[in-house]
Amino acid sequence: MPTYSWSGRDTVGGPVTGTLDSSSPEMAAMTLAGRGITPLKIEPAMEKTAEAVGWFGGSPNMSSSELQLFSRQLQALLRAGLPIMRALGAMQESATRPTVGRVLGELCSSLDQGRELSTAMAHHPKDFPPLYVALVRVGEQTGRLDEILKRLAGWLEFEIKTRERVRTALRYPSFVMIAMAVALVVVNVFVIPRFSAVYKSMKVELPVMTQILIGMSDFIVNFWPLVLGASALAVWSARGWLASTAGRLTWDRIVLRAPVIGRLLHNAALSRFSRSLALTLKSGLPATQAISLVAQAVGNEYISLRLERVRAGVERGESLLRSCASTGVFTPIVLQMIAVGEEAGSLDEMLEHAADFYEQDVEYDLQRMSAAIEPILILVLGGIVLVLALGVFLPIWDLGKAAMGRG
Repeated sequence: MPTYSWSGRDTVGGPVTGTLDSSSPEMAAMTLAGRGITPLKIEPAMEKTAEAVGWFGGSPNMSSSELQLFSRQLQALLRAGLPIMRALGAMQESATRPTVGRVLGELCSSLDQGRELSTAMAHHPKDFPPLYVALVRVGEQTGRLDEILKRLAGWLEFEIKTRERVRTALRYPSFVMIAMAVALVVVNVFVIPRFSAVYKSMKVELPVMTQILIGMSDFIVNFWPLVLGASALAVWSARGWLASTAGRLTWDRIVLRAPVIGRLLHNAALSRFSRSLALTLKSGLPATQAISLVAQAVGNEYISLRLERVRAGVERGESLLRSCASTGVFTPIVLQMIAVGEEAGSLDEMLEHAADFYEQDVEYDLQRMSAAIEPILILVLGGIVLVLALGVFLPIWDLGKAAMGRG
């Protein structure tokens, strides 16, 4: 998705600038308007801008769990009748991390200058996503901020659970792959050189597999600075490529085509889209703005680009059903749910059912992935052990046979 640099003025006329990922300048202007910002200039950002954000933009001051806790605490304090300034001040005093306290302090300072809460949040895009800011603005305009915060807390809880499920499923294979890489380094650096010295002293012809293993070991031992530098350069280049718009789009497309995990990530993204869209529509956000914001929050740039077609279709006057069907990413069952929701006037409720449907698919895919990955890892480990064992012990076996023949 293209990145745009923008400049404008907030609700009190103060100058603000930043960058924004959007499908077009028009959608970028709509997104900024939803944050309470009047755009004055919007232009395509250079490719290096996206990379700079990835490398030097830093991590958010508030994690997802802290943002969820912030939402629940602020909702409870507002429902209890506390003024928003006093509520934020109390939360700042009880903040457990300095970075969180600093963000809350800056929110209080912005409110003290006459800005709205949503406008103050828009100045912290790493901590408050555009979707979150837009819904807070809706809550301010409708006088239902506490209700919106409660819904946002539930939405964040779903997001955290979904990410944690995927991470849990990938944790075991990741650990095995790391352990495998460490074991290969130890074998090549410490084990094979010992056997290599013994074999060279015997002055016998070694099997091809043993020669290959010894050659790899010698290269790693003699040129380890080159190997280490090449590995670091590869990691640095990969991270820079993934931080770029084109790189992230290509990677997300490749991942979706991967066996087992591709279906899992596809269903997780659509579950996030369905539940987020249900939240925004139920909260009163305009449909086109809601779809655009939600499409940017699915966590996959390729699917996000497809879902932008939904917004474009709705803008042209098409039904949500027809627009979703044109993307080619929704299952027929979910499309039927959307059709029923549009006909019955309960689209937000049916979208929640669609999210539940996709969530069940994610659970099934996680179980299937765990069952499929274990035997694959066992085969890979067995193959590596077999190659190492044959390469190391075949010469010993040949020497033993030769000694027995002479005897």
